[in-house]
Amino acid sequence: MSRARWVARELGPAIAGIAGLLVIWAVVAAVVDSSSLPSPLAVWRAFLDALRAGTIQEAAAKTLIRLAFSFVVAIALGTAIGFGLALNEFARRSVRPLIVALQIAPPIAWLPLAVVWFGLSERAVVFVAIVGAFPSVTLGTMSAFRQVPPLWKRAGMTLGAQGWQLYRSVIFPAALPGYVAGLQQAWGFAWKSLMAGELIVTGVRATGLGQLLERNTHDVPALLAVVAVIVAIGTAVDYLVFNQLDRRIRARRGLLTQE
Repeated sequence: MSRARWVARELGPAIAGIAGLLVIWAVVAAVVDSSSLPSPLAVWRAFLDALRAGTIQEAAAKTLIRLAFSFVVAIALGTAIGFGLALNEFARRSVRPLIVALQIAPPIAWLPLAVVWFGLSERAVVFVAIVGAFPSVTLGTMSAFRQVPPLWKRAGMTLGAQGWQLYRSVIFPAALPGYVAGLQQAWGFAWKSLMAGELIVTGVRATGLGQLLERNTHDVPALLAVVAVIVAIGTAVDYLVFNQLDRRIRARRGLLTQE
């Protein structure tokens, strides 16, 4: 398949959807008050101004650093707990309801307590992002390992796999799709929790995209430009990381349709 065809197949539908949204946005902006809904061109100009000033780059870098740390901690914590719950029935029945409760509760509800514990600091924002992400990693890990067919485990043992080799060669690969799905869901929670935390905890000196939103509440074009950056980063991470992981997993299992 030529590169042009691949780009058209992969990005064509998304580009068409964005173009349609921009057309609708421009039409609506032309008939309403421009102070409440500026045109796409005005937002684009505000975005370019922020790029020239360096505020977008600085804020995005600070936010992504926070996100990387928070997500790594959430993955480590959630994977360890989820794997333990998958192995122990009593622990699963005791702890799983608590994890589900944490997942159901809005992560932003933890922000007042985080401020009490850590003050208006970087740690409060990171704490909210971790609490927002790790329950999904935990439940995804637990479900992924529990859904591995027992027949596969017995087949591996019959072929001589024992202990760590059994997990490395049979159980981990079988649980990988469900585990990645849990990470993808956790990423969404982490990103939204981080944005909410940054938006509210304005005393943090390292300005992120959330704080940039709060600073631009009286400049609607600049505000929408930051929102567009947040959406673009979230979409890019989802496509470049999780969508590509999903494609590789399906390709190795012969589930990827070749066109």
